[in-house]
Amino acid sequence: MTKFKSQGFNNTFKNARKGFRLVLKSEMNIRVHVIIATLVIILASLLKFSAIEFCLLLFMIALVIVAEMLNTAIEFALDSIYHNKYSRMVGMAKDISAGAVMFASVISVIVGILLFGSKILTINIC
Repeated sequence: MTKFKSQGFNNTFKNARKGFRLVLKSEMNIRVHVIIATLVIILASLLKFSAIEFCLLLFMIALVIVAEMLNTAIEFALDSIYHNKYSRMVGMAKDISAGAVMFASVISVIVGILLFGSKILTINIC
């Protein structure tokens, strides 16, 4: 038995929604990712992406947003532990987590170019 009270199923989702709202309020980058993701989904719908293409697109969007959220969580945790004092190791950890976001973003852009490029090239203008 744990000393921590079980929070229940509904509270789990309540806390998750609270966390998502917190990251949206506190991080400009996540807001940019969400706006771009919305535009990409609208464009994919207009270009009539197949179910597989749409799933791949959603997976890449989720990858970038999850990476950004984990990056933010790491930054908050380290800043809290080290009271915003400079530490070379903290800086390295933050750089690595930011690098993960960048890597996920670059891969997502490449996948987007492949998916959208093939659709745009096949559009018959006349």
